[in-house]
Amino acid sequence: MVDLVDIRAATEGLPRSYEVVVRDRIKFRVGRIVYLALSRDETQLGIGFPKEEREAALAAYPDKFLPPSKADERYQWIEVDLAAIDETELRELILDAWRMCVPKKVAAEYFGE
Repeated sequence: MVDLVDIRAATEGLPRSYEVVVRDRIKFRVGRIVYLALSRDETQLGIGFPKEEREAALAAYPDKFLPPSKADERYQWIEVDLAAIDETELRELILDAWRMCVPKKVAAEYFGE
């Protein structure tokens, strides 16, 4: 199971990313955009995820992914069960969510493209 230490390690050094606490929840932002939000009990991670790919991910990996809350369905968002993923998959999900929030130029510079 991955945890907050792994999440912080994966977000460390990402340009324009920063950690905040909002209503007792740890969130990671780029500007004002939240791209990661840890549940209060730290067992689930809400994460930026392409809306058009959400249904396929939920169907293919029901043990890993959960639908967002009704309030978050309109956003590009999905919930991840942290007990069901490893550090490599966590890092990939985080980088994809971060990339959705930053300007293309910032992402290209980070990835050396």
